[in-house]
Amino acid sequence: MFVRTVAARRITFSVATAGLLASCAATPLGPTVQVMAGPGKTFDVFQMDNASCKGFAADQVKGQADAANQRALGTALLTTALGAATGAVGGSVYGDAGGGAAVGAAVGAGAGSAIGAVNNSGDQQTIQMQYDNAFSQCMYAKGELVPGFAPVAVAYAPARASAAPDPMIRATQSELIRLGYLQGAADGFTGPKTRGAIESYERTNGLPVDGTTSSRLLAKLQGTPTNTAAATATASAPSAWVAPTSTASAAPAAAPAAPGGWVAPTK
Repeated sequence: MFVRTVAARRITFSVATAGLLASCAATPLGPTVQVMAGPGKTFDVFQMDNASCKGFAADQVKGQADAANQRALGTALLTTALGAATGAVGGSVYGDAGGGAAVGAAVGAGAGSAIGAVNNSGDQQTIQMQYDNAFSQCMYAKGELVPGFAPVAVAYAPARASAAPDPMIRATQSELIRLGYLQGAADGFTGPKTRGAIESYERTNGLPVDGTTSSRLLAKLQGTPTNTAAATATASAPSAWVAPTSTASAAPAAAPAAPGGWVAPTK
C-alpha cells in the first residue's frame, strides 16, 4: 500500500508539473504582424523603429504572462486538493484512504493542468494580440507601413498663388490718388496706406470711418470733384495767410511809419 501511495504521488507530481510547464504563458518575443519600411525610410532607420516599438509593445503587456501563470497554478492546486479529498473518501471505503487520496490528487492535478492549459492558451493569444496592437500603433506613428493602415502622410501646404488685383480696389485707389488722399500707383491690393487714405476721405466727408472698400464708397469717390481736396486744404490754412507770388514785380511791403520828425536816410 505504501509503494502504491508513493507511486501515485509521483504520478501526481509528474502530471501536474508537465501540464503546467506545457501551458506556461510568456511575454511575446516579437510581433506576428508584418510591417514594412515606410516611404523614404532607410533600412537602418526601419530597424531602429522596429527595436523601439518592440520594447514599447513589451512594456504594454508587462506582467500579464506572470498573472496568467499564477491563475493556472491556482487552478491546478485547487483541482488537486479536490481530487485528493474525493480520492480519500473513496479509498476509505476499501480501507486505503491514503492510496485513494493519492490517486484522487493525481486525477485532480491532471484535470487542473488541463483546465489551466486551456486558460493559458487563451491568455497567451490575448497577450499576443495586445502586443501586436501596441507594436502596430508604434510603427504606424513612426511612418512605417502597417497592414490595414494607410501610411502616415505628411501634409505640405502648397505655395500660395499670387492673388490677382481687385478691380474695385484698383478703381478706389485711382480715385483716392486723383483726390490727393493717396500717393503712389493703384495696384489693386489693400494695404495700410490704402486703408489710411480711405479713412481720411471718410473722415473729411463725414462718412462712417471703417477704411474698407465698397461699391458705395467707390461711387462716392467718383462723384467727388477733383478740386474738393484743394478747397479743403485752402480752408484749413490761417485766415491771414497769403499765397506767395513768384513774379519779381511784386510790390515790396510798405516800410513802417517813422516817428515824428525822423527822416529816413537816402542813398
